[in-house]
Amino acid sequence: MNLWELFVAVVLGFVEGLTEFAPVSSTGHMIIVDDFIFKSKELFSQEVANTFKVVIQLGSVLAAVFVFKDRFLNLLGLKKNIDGQTEDGSRFKITQLIVGLLPAAVLGLLFEDYIDEYLFSTKTVIIGLVLGAFLMIAADYLGPRKPKIDTLDKITYKHALIVGLIQCISLWPGFSRSGSTISGGVLVGMNHRTASDFTFIMAVPIMFGASGISLLKNWEYITSDTIPFFIVGFISAFVFALIAIRFFLKLIDKIRLTPFAIYRIVIAAIIYFVFLR
Repeated sequence: MNLWELFVAVVLGFVEGLTEFAPVSSTGHMIIVDDFIFKSKELFSQEVANTFKVVIQLGSVLAAVFVFKDRFLNLLGLKKNIDGQTEDGSRFKITQLIVGLLPAAVLGLLFEDYIDEYLFSTKTVIIGLVLGAFLMIAADYLGPRKPKIDTLDKITYKHALIVGLIQCISLWPGFSRSGSTISGGVLVGMNHRTASDFTFIMAVPIMFGASGISLLKNWEYITSDTIPFFIVGFISAFVFALIAIRFFLKLIDKIRLTPFAIYRIVIAAIIYFVFLR
């Protein structure tokens, strides 16, 4: 791997790690940084570039697993007591996580081919960025001023289902999985930190599943020539996602979603005026 390929792998891993869990749409950023600037498909091939994006997404997922390792162990029954659990002994259960995951998982499987064929374009991503921004602003202004759900362990099955249904919007590219689910959590009465925790934890099985299937489909493109490129991107995405998740969770209750929504509109405008006109 030459220095330019190393640089591209690090930068794209950086973009993926920073944007995958923030409510700003990693798809929109990849369009700007890769599709229009670095063009990783020209380094190897379009298939290798697509596989690379799957690999670096797995790096981001691993970072989320690391941050929430205690909570995942608790969900699996491998760790009983963790910080923040309610005094009455109630806790966030794996069945609640499944309830939150099912709507988007079912719709994603049913409409996967349609989404890939008709919705993955620059124009649809711009629409998703803007409409997702409006949803986030609405959540900030319509959500309760004093949220009652300030920990994952106060989430009910009803809350999980509603957020799961709202998450279905993120099947539209550019809407952002985290943007839609955090907004949904805030609208049902969670504070921003709890909604973010729920969003990131739900993202792990979704992303592992989707990325795992994609990786199996594209396994032939992982060769001795591309492995160094993939490894560097994976490590870069993991490191920067780890930093981004920790920083975001400390920040979100203070600034809420509106600043991210404004940023999304700016990104949509940049994509439109610079690359489409």
